[in-house]
Amino acid sequence: MSTEVPSLRFADLGLSEQVMAAVQEVGYETPSPIQAATIPALLAGRDVLGQAQTGTGKTAAFALPLLSRLDLSKHTPQVLVLAPTRELAIQVAEAFQRYAHKLPGFHVLPIYGGQSYYPQLQALKRGVHVVVGTPGRVIDHLERGTLDLSDLKALVLDEADEMLRMGFIDDVETVLKKVPEQRQVALFSATMPSQIRRIAQTYLRDPAEVTIAAKTTTATNIRQRFWFVSGLHKLDALTRILEAEPYDAMIIFARTKSATDELAEKLQARGLAAAAINGDVQQAQREKTIQQLKDGKLDILVATDVAARGLDVERISHVLNYDIPYDTESYVHRIGRTGRAGRSGEAILFVSPREKSMLRAIERATRQPIAEMQLPTVESVNDARVTKFLARITDTLALDENSGGEMGLYRELVERYEREHNVPAIEIAAALAKLLQGDTPLLLAPERKREPQEFQQRREYAERAQREPRPERGDRPGGERPDRSERAPRGEGEERAPRPKKDVGPRQPPEAGMETYRIEVGHMHSVKPGNIVGAIANEAGLDSKYIGRIDIHDDHSILDLPEGMPKPLLMHLKKVRVAGQALRLQKLDEYDGGGSKPQGFKPRGFAPGGGKPGGFKPGGFKPGGFKPGPKKPHRKGPPSGA
Repeated sequence: MSTEVPSLRFADLGLSEQVMAAVQEVGYETPSPIQAATIPALLAGRDVLGQAQTGTGKTAAFALPLLSRLDLSKHTPQVLVLAPTRELAIQVAEAFQRYAHKLPGFHVLPIYGGQSYYPQLQALKRGVHVVVGTPGRVIDHLERGTLDLSDLKALVLDEADEMLRMGFIDDVETVLKKVPEQRQVALFSATMPSQIRRIAQTYLRDPAEVTIAAKTTTATNIRQRFWFVSGLHKLDALTRILEAEPYDAMIIFARTKSATDELAEKLQARGLAAAAINGDVQQAQREKTIQQLKDGKLDILVATDVAARGLDVERISHVLNYDIPYDTESYVHRIGRTGRAGRSGEAILFVSPREKSMLRAIERATRQPIAEMQLPTVESVNDARVTKFLARITDTLALDENSGGEMGLYRELVERYEREHNVPAIEIAAALAKLLQGDTPLLLAPERKREPQEFQQRREYAERAQREPRPERGDRPGGERPDRSERAPRGEGEERAPRPKKDVGPRQPPEAGMETYRIEVGHMHSVKPGNIVGAIANEAGLDSKYIGRIDIHDDHSILDLPEGMPKPLLMHLKKVRVAGQALRLQKLDEYDGGGSKPQGFKPRGFAPGGGKPGGFKPGGFKPGGFKPGPKKPHRKGPPSGA
């Protein structure tokens, strides 16, 4: 289907009166290209195969027409939306609620892992019209018989390629096989890998195909640079840039709402005029904050992608990507906040070693190279601090001249102190300057002399090997493949001998505050660390940074998780599926299935005779996700009373 459609208004698309009233209340007038192409097809009952990036308006593209076709007299689910993460599930459910504002008695329910089953079961019993859920939790409800899809009219697969990347594609097919034959399917994906295309060909009937090209052109008047995250903490690096880089106003993009609030607070504590805007900020407060930015009362805005959409402030000279965006279009939208009205702009991107592929993808999509930047040195930061300090003196002197000499009293006090204590005026001025600066040192401490790069790389690699899974061959120092001409020739028809799996080797005890678990998926199931992290983080509502080292063996894997994981959550994670296999998660020291444990490993703090692992404290589980507490110091020896 062509996306070149004439200029339309939402009123021309055939939405129901109640939905149209909500659209007008939200303030939408002109549909985006994907909305103009998708809404009529879904209203006509056709299946839809849509290829579009995040941020193109696809949630409204499927929510508005499906809401228009609801039968509110029925109280069983008529629409099911599958989303890869609980954050997206909540976001989509909120959008449905917003667009159904004028529909009397409408109910939508988000269901995802990490949340108690009880409120979900109660809501399903009362009756809902739309369910938005992650694949694992939807399958759990189907197997329990608590989710009735007999009246289902439409199934939406949102961000299908992301579900593929996180290892949920088998669960998606399981759901597809359980829905009624007479149903509408809408599949949306930013890319169309072969597995997604196969699902579309198998389960969609004569779909209307909608492709929205990503807008990946960036303005030539924006200078783009990246800093390769290493050594310094990101916050310290950001502080250096803010102190030494001349800027008028800056937007800093973070990935989550909580990250914007936390970062803004830390910048405020460093004396910077910063504020956060995100999806939780009320519209009135958002407008007030943006006006402060325009008026020069604020210099730094810390924002999420959604909150900064449509933001147009001329004095924004810099955009800094504190967290790299998930897709190239988001990057283009972000840096488009600077370089407005023909002015030059600066875009800076923080990139960690694991995000190098995303950096290259951005360069390919925008067809523009992004230059690596060097952080300002300690000397340049100190020079900037001294310049600002001296400028404050100059400004104060100028202000005194313009105001008629209000400093006369202070001058008399300095002269009096000089006479009575026989202290030179220069010493008094230095003491007053120190009093003004307070406890914060004016200058940064000199940087330690860096070791030669070769030794630094060897040390960093050795440290990384202790805490991360082994990298792929091509990423290892000295790990290049031998030239093909040096290999022994293989006879015609001769098959390559299977390469044995390398033993992971002795496993180190977990870090303080962590416990070691075994799961029943491994190499034989074609599982990768990303599949495991994605499943556990999503179902447990656990930030991926709290998932420790993962060692994948032939038929099982070993990983570290935070201490204090509540028993109901552990029971749920036993049933979570990765690569089509149930994890059957259990503590390594309690494993009784006859499998082999890593050699040389002894659980930290484990006492013979029934003692508990040291440092274990139950609790910390709240509906909506497990939140690990601070890591505890490593406990030596058996627990008391063992």
